[in-house]
Amino acid sequence: MQLVFDGHNDVLLRLWSHAKDGRDPVAEFADGTTAGHIDAPRSKAGGLAGGLCAIYIPSGDLVFADPDANGHYATPLAAPLDPLPSLAIATEMAAIALRLDRAGAWRLCRTVKDIRRAMASGVFAAVMHIEGCEAIGADLAALDVFYAAGLRSLGPVWSRHNIFGHGVPFAFPSSPDTAPGLTETGFALVRECNRLGILIDLAHITEKGFWDVAETSDQPLVASHSNVHALTPVARNLTDRQLDAIRERRGLVGVNYATAMLRPDGRSDADTPLSDMIRHIDYLVDRVGIDCVALGSDFDGATIPEEIGDASGNQRLIAALRQAGYGAEDLTKIASENWLRILASAWREEDA
Repeated sequence: MQLVFDGHNDVLLRLWSHAKDGRDPVAEFADGTTAGHIDAPRSKAGGLAGGLCAIYIPSGDLVFADPDANGHYATPLAAPLDPLPSLAIATEMAAIALRLDRAGAWRLCRTVKDIRRAMASGVFAAVMHIEGCEAIGADLAALDVFYAAGLRSLGPVWSRHNIFGHGVPFAFPSSPDTAPGLTETGFALVRECNRLGILIDLAHITEKGFWDVAETSDQPLVASHSNVHALTPVARNLTDRQLDAIRERRGLVGVNYATAMLRPDGRSDADTPLSDMIRHIDYLVDRVGIDCVALGSDFDGATIPEEIGDASGNQRLIAALRQAGYGAEDLTKIASENWLRILASAWREEDA
């Protein structure tokens, strides 16, 4: 079985939401459930050995627009969030991550060596990630607290604006050049992440924000769960110029399983063939090189191809890649090693 380290999932959002209904998040993850995409039993069955687990504050006002007669849609950006409720929710999700670690349901990893040890022992290797930094104030004090709790990766924005920068909408067809980039506070956040060794994720930021980070950060450029704009022109996907910059910085693109970001028609439809995923992966490998392509499933956060279904179906993608001509070394890079290289670089970890 080809072990997979995945660049993005929203399992903490699901566990937090269910905890509000009285369910035990540790039991739900450790013992398994039929809800969502990820838990320990299904991850083990599909070779999902770990990944970046997002703390994401949901936008209650977001309503996805229906496609018009041409299949086009443009969902208005969600409104900015209040900081104090956002901090409370983020803290609750971080607490769930820590409880899972204490219970042995997963291992909360702060180094690549931690990840490798967890993967070798068959324990899910979780890395705490923040997707949209509404929980962090302009003074960045909360960043130090989350770092102490295990935070090692963040995206300054989700698909909404905040004090750090501007996010792209869910729109098809659309350029990612939809709004300004980083604010002055956003530049300060990037510099502080560089100092601490926190990976900066460009998955939801505008094209101007992408270039602002590129000019400011000393890290490889990473989009944890984004695909190819030339194949599926949604605002969330990456242009060829962005891909070229990622290649030049030896960064990484984590292929998103979300069908709306894979299909030529931009539809959210589980009846999407794995050939659409292979098409994006082939394009990325040709454009940025095999060392800069990985997986960023968006499990528990998107509609994914029914042929994969959930974490237990990951090996079907591996089999499709093998059938498409990818050999053992290339599969290991795409499935895990490229992510571990990037994390070791961002975390300044030698001999990882």
